[in-house]
Amino acid sequence: MGADVTHQALWRVAALAMMRPEDLRALLDDTRAALPWIEAAAEAGLAEAQVRLGRMLLSGDGVEMDKAAAFGWFARAVADGDADALNMLGRCHENGWGTVANASRAAALYARAADAGHAWAQYNLGHLLLDGNGVPRDPETAFHWYSKAAAQGHERAMNLVARCYEEGWGVGRDPVAARTWYKRSAEGAYFRGCYNYATILLAEGRTACALVWFKRALESTPDAARAKMLVTLAESTEPSVRALAHGNLAEATEGLI
Repeated sequence: MGADVTHQALWRVAALAMMRPEDLRALLDDTRAALPWIEAAAEAGLAEAQVRLGRMLLSGDGVEMDKAAAFGWFARAVADGDADALNMLGRCHENGWGTVANASRAAALYARAADAGHAWAQYNLGHLLLDGNGVPRDPETAFHWYSKAAAQGHERAMNLVARCYEEGWGVGRDPVAARTWYKRSAEGAYFRGCYNYATILLAEGRTACALVWFKRALESTPDAARAKMLVTLAESTEPSVRALAHGNLAEATEGLI
């Protein structure tokens, strides 16, 4: 990049930094309007902007989707040791976004970000360790990282901590602890946490409370998982749960037949 372009980028970054907070928030919420500023900040070497641009390119948010370019920006941000960039580059390596899939490389990147306290990286590393994907299977260490992420309020990690306690993955079985962590995940609005907590409530005979959490799970579940969830609920031995499932199934198929 030439000196003139560099100076232009730096001026954009300086102007962005001097904006009033409310104006800055409004600008950054509009991805198309923010794009020139984000690109300028990324070119000027700001890791946070490089990661933001990479995310936009990865999802096609305000720009044409380009996973290879996204990978490149994450890689540039990693050079500064940015934990979010390490996690996102790990995601690229794990899923083959813009590069050849390499779970071992993903695990190494997640580990660096996890050590820096990045909750998503701790959660992602936990998955690889629990499954033995790219690293030797190690449920105990997986539980350690899930617990680290859960302690930071990561709702998905809370659900996995609960699963570990329920199934005895890397820790002794503890139904009370499992119930506690499922409840915390549900209260954080994670759909799997809602569903699993509802299942426990139903087993306890607290059907009315279970129905509340099943409804919340259905409301927040992505379409593909929601269809599978409805089928499972429709097979319940509890009539009110079956009624809930059939009601939602009717809503889901309305207009299709």
